[in-house]
Amino acid sequence: MRTLPLLLCFFLAPFSLIQAQEDLLSLLGETEKTDYAAYAFKSPRVINSHSLEMLHSGALDFRILHRFGRLDQGFYDVFGLDNASIRLSFDYGITSNLTVGFGRTNQKKEIDAFVKYRILRQSTGAKVMPVTLTWVGGLTRNGLKDPYPGEAFSGSDRLAYYHQVIIGRKFSDKFTLQMTPTIVHRNLSSGSLDPNTIYALEMGMRYKITQRVAVLLDYVHSFNRFPNLVIRNPLSVGVDIETGGHIFQLHFSNSTGMNERAFITEANGSWLKGEIQFGFNLSRVFQIVQPKI
Repeated sequence: MRTLPLLLCFFLAPFSLIQAQEDLLSLLGETEKTDYAAYAFKSPRVINSHSLEMLHSGALDFRILHRFGRLDQGFYDVFGLDNASIRLSFDYGITSNLTVGFGRTNQKKEIDAFVKYRILRQSTGAKVMPVTLTWVGGLTRNGLKDPYPGEAFSGSDRLAYYHQVIIGRKFSDKFTLQMTPTIVHRNLSSGSLDPNTIYALEMGMRYKITQRVAVLLDYVHSFNRFPNLVIRNPLSVGVDIETGGHIFQLHFSNSTGMNERAFITEANGSWLKGEIQFGFNLSRVFQIVQPKI
C-alpha cells in the first residue's frame, strides 16, 4: 500500500517543480516577453514627411532626394526632366529612440535640421502599447543672398520652425497608418493674408506588396493656409524598393519643396491639371557605431 503514494510522489514531483519555477519566473516578471513592432516603414521618412520609424543606435542615414520639374512642361523640357530640385541629408541615431539630422536643398539654398524622439513604441506581450508616439521638432533657414528683394529683413526673418507629434500603428505585416498633427511657424510670411503659423495634419500610409516592395501615400492637409485649396495640399504617392542596404523610392508629387516649411506652406501644383513631378529618394544606412549588447 505504501508503493502507490511513493509512485504518485515520483510522477507529481516534476510538475510541482515546474509550477514552482513558473511562480518564481512570474515574480521576476519573466513569464512573457515584450514584442515591439518593427519595420512599420522601411525608412524614417514616408515620402516627404517624417515616418514613425527610427534609426538604430549608431546608424547614419545618407539620403538623396531628387525631384524633377512638372510633367505639364511638355516635350520641350522632356516632361520636367530638364529641371531638378535636390536635397541631401545626414541623419544619425544617437539612441534607438533619439535621432538628429540636417540637410540642404538647392531651392532657396535652404538648410534644415531636426530632432526626433520616440516617446512610446507599439508593443504586445508583457507590455501592451497599441500605438507608436513620436515627437519631431525642426527648423529651416533661407540661404539666398537676397531672399526678399526690395524688403528690409533681419537674420531671424530667414528662419522657420515646425513641431509634430506622429501617432501611428502597424495594423498588420502589410499595412501601416500614421496621423501627424503639425505646426509650422515662419518668422516672416509673404503678406497679411498669409499667416505666419500654419496648422496641418499629415497622413502617411504604407502597404507591403512583396517582401521588398511597398506602396506609400503621403498627404498633408493645411487648415488655415491662404488660399486654402484642398487640391493644392501636398500629395505624394510612391513605391519603396529595398535592395540590401539601400531603400530606393520612386514617387510622384505635386510639391517641389522637400522640407516641412516648403511643402506645407508654399504653393503646390494641382494633380487635376497634371502639375505633378516625378522623383526618387535614395537612402543608404551605415552602421557607424555598433550598439552595446
